Amino acid sequence: MTIACFGELMLRLTPTLPGQTLHDTDNLKMEFAGAEGNVAIGLSKLGNQVKFLSKLPNNAIGERAASSLHRLGVDCSLVVKGGERIGAYFIELGHSIRPSRVIYDRHHSAISQARPDEFNWQHLLQDVECLHLSGITPALSDNCIEITLNAAKVAQQMGVIVSFDMNFRRRLWENKARAKEVFVELLNYANIVFGNPGVMGDVFDQHYDGLSPEKSNIQAARDLSDNYGVLAATTCRIHHSADENTLSAVIADQQHIYQSHSIKVNILDRLGTGDAFAAACLHGLIHHWPQQKIINFATAAFALSHTTYGDPHLSSQEQIEAIAAGHTCGYIDR
Repeated sequence: MTIACFGELMLRLTPTLPGQTLHDTDNLKMEFAGAEGNVAIGLSKLGNQVKFLSKLPNNAIGERAASSLHRLGVDCSLVVKGGERIGAYFIELGHSIRPSRVIYDRHHSAISQARPDEFNWQHLLQDVECLHLSGITPALSDNCIEITLNAAKVAQQMGVIVSFDMNFRRRLWENKARAKEVFVELLNYANIVFGNPGVMGDVFDQHYDGLSPEKSNIQAARDLSDNYGVLAATTCRIHHSADENTLSAVIADQQHIYQSHSIKVNILDRLGTGDAFAAACLHGLIHHWPQQKIINFATAAFALSHTTYGDPHLSSQEQIEAIAAGHTCGYIDR
């Protein structure tokens, strides 16, 4: 099966020393990432055929961004070239009582200025069985809303499975009501949806007061599946500090719900961890695994991705399966 991921690929800039603040550093590490690109890499590392669809500037930075995916097995041959610049974001990794901080610099990025006529979805989705989208890209411009909705609509018409990660970024959506409209339309095209109780509150004002975090997560998955007829996978994060979280997840269809075990992790970098979850989930789904196995595997990937620096998750299926099997004591692998 070939999976296509559509979205923005950005320049990620992080202080070279772990825990160093942006205010104090003189050196920044240059990487490339983005929600949909992270999913593409995760799927490729698990042995799947993946295409990345986007628009990048026709310069050395755009070429370097595409090569960061290509060298990890992702096909970038259909990326549109043009536009003024690549979007960027600066990350200050949190530690102990100090939270992580992200500063975006993505105005006038190539994809935000893309035109709908630059994406012929009938052509782009040929030989594609699954299309992955997120709620981030349509937040970038009105054209990006139209392009993303066109992608989902054409995919549905062509019988392509539509995967939608309900990433919601408050700083990007100026109009929350518009965000809700777009999310609802994408949910009506989607077959597989990723979310959490937080996004249900942010976008739909659906709050789960009085429920524990785990029960809130179960109810969020149940609501998504029941209201939109989708397979819903949702994650739960219990914060102990910037360095330590307890993670779990559920997957629900309209008849059943499956819950993973909880995994406590010490965090090196939590950026991109939800994308690792989505990639692992999609991997299990497209290979027709039982849903309990899928959610255990995806939660293990979600947890394991917190233990490495950088957005993309590069662990193998065997490494993830070891965590899913309970090998979390950190012993030396000889």
